[in-house]
Amino acid sequence: MLVAQISDLHVKLPGELAYGKIDSAANIARCVRHIAGLDPRPEAVIATGDLVHSGLDAEYVRLRDLLVPLSIPVYPIPGNHDEKKAFAAAFAGQGPAALAGGALYYAVEAHPVLLIALDSVVPGAEGGALDDAQLDWLRATLASGRDRPTLVFLHHPPIVTGFRRMDEVALDAGSAARFGDIIEGNPQVERVVCGHVHRAIDARWRGTVVSICPSAAYQARFNLLGGFEPDPQEPPAYQLHYWNGNALVTHTVSVTGAR
Repeated sequence: MLVAQISDLHVKLPGELAYGKIDSAANIARCVRHIAGLDPRPEAVIATGDLVHSGLDAEYVRLRDLLVPLSIPVYPIPGNHDEKKAFAAAFAGQGPAALAGGALYYAVEAHPVLLIALDSVVPGAEGGALDDAQLDWLRATLASGRDRPTLVFLHHPPIVTGFRRMDEVALDAGSAARFGDIIEGNPQVERVVCGHVHRAIDARWRGTVVSICPSAAYQARFNLLGGFEPDPQEPPAYQLHYWNGNALVTHTVSVTGAR
């Protein structure tokens, strides 16, 4: 099974540039065309949050238009830049059935790999958290699928990456500890995949691997001790997670040129 991951699209209104200098929509369109042209084609696309920049209805309309060429099931979760009601409304007609009922965490069982989506957004905050009800649901969902390879995705990383500014607004320590206890007890979890940081990062964590996807819009300049600064020189990118029947292999794909 091949799963594509796109993250941190930060779609803005037509004519608006990210930070006044980056055409994020053009970069996203390049990534979408690249994914759509893959052979073999991915069976699913997971979109790990910050799908639009300001949570506006019009931004979600543009986002959906940008994703149309995929013609692949898209499983989205919100990030801290998303507005939950507008997000749910945008994907209710085409996303997982759970979104139609207002739940922003869900499981997808239609593929060889079980896909579990979590909602780490705290309205009004940059950092993330997972409440007890959601963690109880996660524990029960994993317990019922111990024989299936599993991919868990959420926006905020549960790890300390070394990027000081982004570590200040990651998943809160209490949530990360409780989440980690659940993951550690479920060895079928092949990967925990996240976004938020705008860089490709991997780390061993609680018996599995945390993989952070780079941005399909723009990367963060590599500066461990500084603030968040976009780098117009680094290309947009996405990740592919390939289940080979025995293990999950992750590829980072940078999309250069016009394709």
